[in-house]
Amino acid sequence: MFDLTFIVDAQDTTTPLTLAIDQMVIAGWTGRDTIARDKHIAELEAMGIARPATTPIYYRASARRLTMQDRIECCGGDSSGEVEFVLIGWQGRTFVGCGSDHTDRKVEAYNVTVSKQMCDKPIASTLWELEDVIGHWDRMILRSWATINGERVLYQEGTLDAMLPIADLVARGFEGGRLPDGCAMFGGTFAAKGGIRPADRFDFELEDPVLKRTIKHGYDVTTLPVRG
Repeated sequence: MFDLTFIVDAQDTTTPLTLAIDQMVIAGWTGRDTIARDKHIAELEAMGIARPATTPIYYRASARRLTMQDRIECCGGDSSGEVEFVLIGWQGRTFVGCGSDHTDRKVEAYNVTVSKQMCDKPIASTLWELEDVIGHWDRMILRSWATINGERVLYQEGTLDAMLPIADLVARGFEGGRLPDGCAMFGGTFAAKGGIRPADRFDFELEDPVLKRTIKHGYDVTTLPVRG
């Protein structure tokens, strides 16, 4: 268990909140379109990547991989980020944030669970109360940008109506249909425009077009040499 201090944005007020995070879950295959999901699974199988044991699937990784830093270090040049909404349970409440499930793609090809443990998971410092946004959840937008060789390009974009409803996603993964206190869950992502590829910098955001606010963060990626 370790502490992370966030800022809770309640529209008219902002309040610091320190949360003791003791588990991290990364939900995969969370799309609502089952036909598109199954097609993509078949495509990955053709590339030698095993199909998930369940859909959705809930991978576990060390909570200490969460970071608010603006730089991470990765071994080799085979990692990349992907924007996701993040849910955090705390004392009967659920908070909404935004993070990047930065993953080693080379490792992912032979073991997805291990790949989730290989890289830090950057998360923005701002949180919203789920109850403030659940009424227009499907209208919220995830976006990311990748800076590659000095050029910043739109990397991902989509609205949350493409993903499983929150109640369904949580109920499938947690007993009693609620997030445990101290659990941070990444909720899924969108396909990369132009394909998955590494970047020198990754910026991401969750936009609420109804309440006119945005959670955002970005980080540089330092590539460490692989000596053997």
